Amino acid sequence: MLADADQQTKNKQQHKTMKELLEMYYKGFVEKANWEKVIADDFQYVGGDMTKTEPLIGKQAYIEVIKRFSQLFTAMRVKEMIIQDNSACVIGNYDLRFPNGQELNGNVAELWTAKNGKLQSLTIYFDTLTFANNTKR
Repeated sequence: MLADADQQTKNKQQHKTMKELLEMYYKGFVEKANWEKVIADDFQYVGGDMTKTEPLIGKQAYIEVIKRFSQLFTAMRVKEMIIQDNSACVIGNYDLRFPNGQELNGNVAELWTAKNGKLQSLTIYFDTLTFANNTKR
């Protein structure tokens, strides 16, 4: 019984840790400042092209992705967050304003992992065709 109670306590701490990391990330992300402090140095990001499944590696590389993306979104809300241990699925809802003047609202599925008190990886899923059609130069 004691082992079960210890495991439950450990699981609660892991949920809380992941929840806190995500809350800190999204608070900073919405404000477009200080979100990167919860990102691991060897962060792995996959997103934007379903034919490219190899992750982009490194915190700085992800910061560059977000610098470009943050020019397009005007608001962001977390619609749903499901956490299991050190993994989470977040449905983010974004208001976007594209360079061509088109304004859209859309959802993005965001799959996260955490390790050693930092967000370790993110894989995102969204409507890439609409995104590409509105960002053509």
